[in-house]
Amino acid sequence: MALYLITGILACFSGLFIGYYVRTRGLNSKLKEVEEQANRIIKNAEKEAENKRKEVTLEAKDKFYQARQEFEKETREHRAELVNLEKRLQQREENIEKRVQLLDRKEADLGRRDKDCTAREQVVAQKEEKYERGLKEQQQQLERISGMNSEEAKRQLLTAMEQEARFEGAKMIKRIEDEAKENAEKISKEVIVGTIQRVARDYVTEATVSVLPLPNDEMKGRIIGREGRNIRALESLTGIDLIVDDTPEAVIISGFDPLRREIAKISLERLMADGRIHPARIEEMVEKVKKELDKLMREEAEKVLFELGIQNLHPEMVKLLGRLKYRTSYGQNNLMHVRESAFISAMMASELGVDVELTKRGTLLHDIGKAVSHEEEGGHAAIGGEMARKYGESPKIVNAIAAHHGDIEPICVESVLVSAAESLSAARPGARRESFDAYIKRLEKLEKLANTFKGVDKAYAIQAGREIRIIVKHENISDAESAQISRELAKKIEKELTYPGQIKVTVIRESRYVEYAR
Repeated sequence: MALYLITGILACFSGLFIGYYVRTRGLNSKLKEVEEQANRIIKNAEKEAENKRKEVTLEAKDKFYQARQEFEKETREHRAELVNLEKRLQQREENIEKRVQLLDRKEADLGRRDKDCTAREQVVAQKEEKYERGLKEQQQQLERISGMNSEEAKRQLLTAMEQEARFEGAKMIKRIEDEAKENAEKISKEVIVGTIQRVARDYVTEATVSVLPLPNDEMKGRIIGREGRNIRALESLTGIDLIVDDTPEAVIISGFDPLRREIAKISLERLMADGRIHPARIEEMVEKVKKELDKLMREEAEKVLFELGIQNLHPEMVKLLGRLKYRTSYGQNNLMHVRESAFISAMMASELGVDVELTKRGTLLHDIGKAVSHEEEGGHAAIGGEMARKYGESPKIVNAIAAHHGDIEPICVESVLVSAAESLSAARPGARRESFDAYIKRLEKLEKLANTFKGVDKAYAIQAGREIRIIVKHENISDAESAQISRELAKKIEKELTYPGQIKVTVIRESRYVEYAR
């Protein structure tokens, strides 16, 4: 039993010893592997450090070499500059020496000339003294012969010379005035004709109706809607009249406002393409088209400003300028009219040597009042001038706008050019739809209305029918009655005539007393 116990203890100790030995040997092998791995890492790190050191050294050498080259280049440039400066200094020194020599020679020449002049002055003084003695002797002889002293003879001679000079001066002034008038008329005609030829453009005459083609006749019923609700909604939202008649596959859009006609036309085209035509959809589409047209008008105005090179225009003025795209005057598109007028005025201003930019800007804005003239009272010239003043334009621009139809007096040459360019653009053949016969009939009707009043002697329609001047008989009409005639005629014109803008009524009453002396 004890033997078994001892044998078991020995076996345990043997196992422990063997396990310790095996474990210690395994740890030693792992330690060796770790050391070898550490040595390899250290060697690799040393190699990388050496490589980095070499790279840094090479890079430093390259930078040093580049810096050295740049320094040598700058040094060469500085040396070249110093050499050039030295050459210029030498040239200046040589020039200065030459000038000094030249001055020395001139001083010597002047010294010699001074001596010669002194001798000549003495000779001249002697001759002058002799000449004065001779004049005195001649004057004394003339006084004895004529019986007048020198002062009287001088006054008589001066009077005769003054009369002759005035006569010659008057003749010269008359000749210069005639030549100036002839040349001015000739030059002005050349400038105007050349300007019109350079900017003349064709206009598409715009009417008061637009025809919208339909895909089929069934679309007419959908446009009208149940009990006419669709067509009423469209007419009330756009302010135009839709005419649905027997014309096959077509609807007529009628209205005097081109912008409203365009809104109605585009809205109706999109509604037909969409297929949903009912009052709510019509209202939505009309509002959308209005916003798109506002954007389009602004872009058109900015395009014209870019073509003319005009800057710093107030955003509200740009917006109003764009509204002229859908405004017409006798079929002439207002935006194209102001654009053409601006080109004309710029050319004339350049020919005459006045402010081209001021003239061009004033001409472009001269009809800006037409954008809101249907919303406010008064003529478009006065409205436009007030708007220009409101949005910060200069006094000359304001005057050019307000005076382009002669309502007020122009204060500068540029204002006159604005008026002239506007008239040229509007009056040239093909610009406006109104015929010459219709124009004459309108003026005759205006004068005929004025002549219907009692006491009117003569009536004249001027300013292309924008003003009527009436001369009354002073012995039959008093001042109060003259004022009454002007008011009543203005009301009568509003009722019986159709005209653009406004018409100024001026009644003139004056007294003249004539006698003849026999």
